[in-house]
Amino acid sequence: MEHLHAVVTGASSGIGYETVRSLTRDHAMRVTAVARRRDRLDELAAQTGCAVIQADITSQDDVDRLAREVDGPVHVLVNNAGGAIGWDTVAESSLEAWSAQYELNVVGTVRVTQALLPALTASGRGDVVVVTSTAGHEPYEQGAGYVAAKHAAVAMTRTLRLELTGTGVRVIEIAPGMVRTEEFSLNRFAGDDRAADAVYEGIEPLTAHDIADAITWAVTRPHHVNIDQLVIRPREQAGAAKTVRRPSNTP
Repeated sequence: MEHLHAVVTGASSGIGYETVRSLTRDHAMRVTAVARRRDRLDELAAQTGCAVIQADITSQDDVDRLAREVDGPVHVLVNNAGGAIGWDTVAESSLEAWSAQYELNVVGTVRVTQALLPALTASGRGDVVVVTSTAGHEPYEQGAGYVAAKHAAVAMTRTLRLELTGTGVRVIEIAPGMVRTEEFSLNRFAGDDRAADAVYEGIEPLTAHDIADAITWAVTRPHHVNIDQLVIRPREQAGAAKTVRRPSNTP
């Protein structure tokens, strides 16, 4: 697998960060890590030897530059960049937050996919991975704009798979449930540590490594095998309305 080249967005933390580590460490892939924060990218490059491109996927100019700067063929694109803003009902949610979440989770993913699809197709064995969410499969109260954006991301991914069938490019959806990363909930709750920590109380959530491991597994299957959709949840999370939490004093 050492000849394969992967591009991973949202690589400065969480799932993207761990995916770069997994692909370089476990399968000796050549990886280009993409994110907005140069200092985190440089840290990742020092650890893994990956190439880095500083880019914001909500900027067309940045993504056009990304397409120009990516070196050589591209075999795998991991569309991981995304996130949630706010914890509000539909009636009380911010329209600006809705727009920002749609631009990041949906339009940004389409923008990067469009930019790199010619290289993926030309490689002869391209993979487009989209990291969605179980929020894209079932709604929950106060999810508001994030739920809507992830439903759109799921619909886009399914449509893309239909359109690319027969081209030799696989389209893979990874849909995580509750994943504890250093920033996801903290960003959602505008830096409120207590609110972010409360999300995971009484449950052992998934980790970024768990999802990176699933992404790595999916893209390293024989190329005639397509993992259309992989839903991954913690053991105690059966669905958006069914999560069993232990009291904090229970071992």
